[in-house]
Amino acid sequence: MDISAADRLVRQIQPLALKTARPGLLAGVGGFSGLFELSAKHYRRPVLVSSTDGVGTKLKIAFMMNTHHTVGIDLVAMGVNDILTQAAEPLFFLDYFATGKLEPKTALKVISGIAEGCRLAACALIGGETAEMPAFYGDGEYDLAGFAVGVVERKRIPRPQLIAAGDVLIGLPSSGLHSNGYSLARKVLLEVKGFKLGRRIPDLGRTLGEELLEPTRIYTRVMQPLLRRCFVKGIAHITGGGVPGNLPRILPEGRRAWIDRTRWPVPPIFDLIQKSGKISRAEMDRTFNNGLGMILVVGQRDADAVTRTLKRMGEKSFIIGEIKKGERGVTFVS
Repeated sequence: MDISAADRLVRQIQPLALKTARPGLLAGVGGFSGLFELSAKHYRRPVLVSSTDGVGTKLKIAFMMNTHHTVGIDLVAMGVNDILTQAAEPLFFLDYFATGKLEPKTALKVISGIAEGCRLAACALIGGETAEMPAFYGDGEYDLAGFAVGVVERKRIPRPQLIAAGDVLIGLPSSGLHSNGYSLARKVLLEVKGFKLGRRIPDLGRTLGEELLEPTRIYTRVMQPLLRRCFVKGIAHITGGGVPGNLPRILPEGRRAWIDRTRWPVPPIFDLIQKSGKISRAEMDRTFNNGLGMILVVGQRDADAVTRTLKRMGEKSFIIGEIKKGERGVTFVS
């Protein structure tokens, strides 16, 4: 590794990380480890919540477009959105950046995106690791992993065991594909149809590359105020596996989600992929979020309060279905 280049990169990262500082941060980027103090006055029975994830083959689009900022946001989003399902307040984030040959300009763009993601998530970029592994990655390629840690008061953790027949399902819109299904999307759009990333697609209102690099939405600023005001029984982050692969993870035995497809608008990128590849509805459901990034399960009496709270925040939401008795899983209607 070019030690001098790596040292310069660390010095450039430090001011980016400082912009993400939040109460509790004692020591961040630059040391052997990060330090974060959990304030005893804010929590009676604090529970730490953690998650790790990556960006997947969406990175291939970043390489082809030579656009590296947005995947940093994606990295934060995938981990932070997972811990939000436990009603956690994001505290800090760490990243792992690995490449064959360190290109400081590229690495800085990625990490500046990570820092922006941390600001959107209201968590501190507390540390990370940059690894150079010659001949392990192709020229200009890299991989990313991220680690999110948050905290929640024990009594505020959602309790999916309380989910009952008649409960309401509320969907929050995604910003597009997020960071899942890119192997299929690339095959269909780039290989089968031969679309160029710089091609402007009228239905999308922008180029295909811009659409595919749209960052994953980070839900911290939506979920935190909502969870302080409203009671939510369960929260599902819709990632790889789509709704059928993620929503059942929070359902107890004997409870089944019934979802009406007509209740929310599906972004045009999904229709483009389905028609271009002649993909079955079932495969689309198993692969993509189809326009829903988060699904909340709330009691009938709480549904109005949840939707009103979201509306006051200027957030869109959709009542997409309900819980019924039955084998754990998802049934789509219409």
